Amino acid sequence: MSRKNTTNASGFILVGLTDSAETQLVLSVLFLLIYLITVLGNMGMILIIHLDPQLHTPMYFFLTHLSFIDLSYSSVFTPNTLHNLLTSNKSISFLGCFTQMFFFILLAGTEFFLLSSMAYDRYVAICNPLRYPVVMSTRLCHTLLAGSYAIGFLDSTVTVVFMSKLHFCQYNVIQHFFCDSSPILALSCSDTSKVEITIFIFAGSTIMLSLFTISGSYLSILSTILKINSTAGKKKAFSTCASHLLGVTIFYSTMIFTYLKPKMSYSLGRDQVASVFYTIVIPMLNPLIYSLRNKEVKSAAVRILQKRDGFRWLVSQWC
Repeated sequence: MSRKNTTNASGFILVGLTDSAETQLVLSVLFLLIYLITVLGNMGMILIIHLDPQLHTPMYFFLTHLSFIDLSYSSVFTPNTLHNLLTSNKSISFLGCFTQMFFFILLAGTEFFLLSSMAYDRYVAICNPLRYPVVMSTRLCHTLLAGSYAIGFLDSTVTVVFMSKLHFCQYNVIQHFFCDSSPILALSCSDTSKVEITIFIFAGSTIMLSLFTISGSYLSILSTILKINSTAGKKKAFSTCASHLLGVTIFYSTMIFTYLKPKMSYSLGRDQVASVFYTIVIPMLNPLIYSLRNKEVKSAAVRILQKRDGFRWLVSQWC
């Protein structure tokens, strides 16, 4: 087979999730509904935190950026997926494909370490409450945030540079609904072993380093909570980190299931289901998890809406 890289001219074709017209219509309506909830939920979370001074704390500083990442994350995939479901044109240019992959890895890598920063914040709040205002200073919060974006950028840049050097021959059909590394590796007619190892090392290091940070934080939190004598005190301590722990569990489980395995283990159907979950569903779930299970956020929303002529005031404050 020729090793000429024909995708520079013709691009790729995204097969999508199904060939059935009826199923495509159902999925398009479902994904559009999920995307609208995602946009409203995450924008609402950002707005509430921005407008309520009582939420101007390190925990909600990180939560604001988590909502921004989830909003951006969903916008990378959902509009293009809806376009592919509703039209017969499923092509994507070589540049467009790798741009989508770049932002996917950038945002995912950033979210891993943002969740780690949130876990550290909970650790300090529960294990060292008296030193919390000193330790979680504005400078540290901005440093942790900048570090999260820097690691995500490094991971995405290295991955996309290595992936873009692969040869893609006559067959340019991606067996997926977005440009992910696994189906593109399966498509390449080059020797992908070195690229697979590089991606596995970077992706594995990103996931495991952040996971170890979160695990260490929560082990310390658990140890501290078990030393609390009162049941009410234990319940209050658990409630401060329950939402974050639930969000971490959902996000990490799907990512580990999908990416920390070799190319030969790639399964189209199984991986597509997992991919739909972490690219489209989880960005919708996060604002629900952090708002419905959080009394402070709900109270802040009520305070904002109870202001006289609340909607007009809300718009004026945001604009």
